[in-house]
Amino acid sequence: MARRMGAVAQGGGSVTAQRLGELIDGLETPGIKGKTELPVTCLITDSRRVVPGAVFFAIDGHQTSGMKYVVEAASRGAVAIVSQAARPSGVSQVTWVQVPHTRRALAEISQRFYRHPESHLDIFGVTGTNGKTTVATLLQYFLRADGMPAGLIGTVSYDLGKRTLPAYRTTPESVELYAMFEQMREAGCKAAVMEISSHAIDQDRIYGLPVKVAAFTNLSQDHLDYHGTLEEYFETKVGLFTGKSGRAPEKAVINSDDAHGKILIGRLSQDTQVITFGTNADAQVRAENITLSAQGSEFDCIWPQGRARVRTALPGLYNVHNILTALGMLYAGGLDVQKAIGALERFPGVPGRMERVDQGQPFSVFVDYAHTDDALDNALKMLREITQGRLLVVFGCGGNRDRRKRPLMVGAVQRWADMAWATADNPRKEALSQIFDDMKAGVAAPEKIRWIDDRREAIAAALENAREGDTLLIAGKGHESFQEFSDTIIPFDDRQVARELLSLRGLRPKN
Repeated sequence: MARRMGAVAQGGGSVTAQRLGELIDGLETPGIKGKTELPVTCLITDSRRVVPGAVFFAIDGHQTSGMKYVVEAASRGAVAIVSQAARPSGVSQVTWVQVPHTRRALAEISQRFYRHPESHLDIFGVTGTNGKTTVATLLQYFLRADGMPAGLIGTVSYDLGKRTLPAYRTTPESVELYAMFEQMREAGCKAAVMEISSHAIDQDRIYGLPVKVAAFTNLSQDHLDYHGTLEEYFETKVGLFTGKSGRAPEKAVINSDDAHGKILIGRLSQDTQVITFGTNADAQVRAENITLSAQGSEFDCIWPQGRARVRTALPGLYNVHNILTALGMLYAGGLDVQKAIGALERFPGVPGRMERVDQGQPFSVFVDYAHTDDALDNALKMLREITQGRLLVVFGCGGNRDRRKRPLMVGAVQRWADMAWATADNPRKEALSQIFDDMKAGVAAPEKIRWIDDRREAIAAALENAREGDTLLIAGKGHESFQEFSDTIIPFDDRQVARELLSLRGLRPKN
């Protein structure tokens, strides 16, 4: 982790240099060796980016230890090193700050270094296996429609108010978070909407963050390569709401249709105000009289102060839940639900989330980020209901990730699709043949699936097979504009590839 490059500069900006002693004053620490009246210019977690005046945090990751880089950091001019370990020999020229938890210290020091920009923002956080990006994008849209300038930190991009950066991870390291919050504050934002991943919770990236409203969308099998079991994965999510991340949110918005959501509700402290959402009669923010079609969704939204008919181009029952989540968070924040519902008809959609590719072809093509068995099941079930012809799918399973979900993903595809093309989806350092072998354990109808290594060839084969009235889902990568192989990343965007292949057939958009 200490070697990972970030998407936002750590330190710098308009923040003036502070003394090390000011930044570490009051922190729990077994010992400080060296001078503390030293000016600090930036906070760094990547030793390659250390410059004179930096404080280097020796963070341990899954693949390496930050302690391997302390000599390099010192040689580059770091004024201090923060670590859980005691100072080793060979780095006596730099101040050593030993702490019980390096990441927690990073979060606390980052707050101080950026002069607590989070105190100027209402923080809205959303966690769960599926739906985070759509919910966060919807909520930012609703907040802006209500006149509240809001930034966004999520899987697709980081919207900082005056500029937008491509995202490199769903929830960045804490020092980058506070750098972003400071840019949002300077841009005039009054709120920040963020997706909160289980990795971020477990790794204390959001430690001590004052979340005003936190939402739980759902839970299904994912990231078990990291968490080990579904139970541990859930417990990590629970930590966001129970204060294991340093402080509990003021209000919790929970999906009471979800089995784990129901468990979570029972685990929350009486000090946390809970707002439930769902399609069940007991949900405080709920949907009734739902109508789903190829053109979108309609339903009656009921909340404690009102009722209104919702109309949206977002298709499927899972998007009904996503809308309810965002409206529930808006309600919990004391904002205007009615105004948000009125603005929803103009919502442009979310990049790579059931995004339609239209080149004038006589069949439907959608690109979606669905990369778990539950997400595929929901997406394909919805498309099955609105497809007159056959349902076709291009999909794959990511390398160096949870191998146990691979046959489950194939099972979901075979349950709903008439034909599928299995292919590469960021194989990373894992052999595609091994990924395919794992996937084949879920095959029930071998005549309904083809195996093609090259993703572009798989998409081309599916498009060539599609007929009038069919629907093709290209699943797994969504908004991503790259394909990751071992140590190589190449440009690859499912949406662009599909448009190019269709245009080669002489097809052009009607509008």
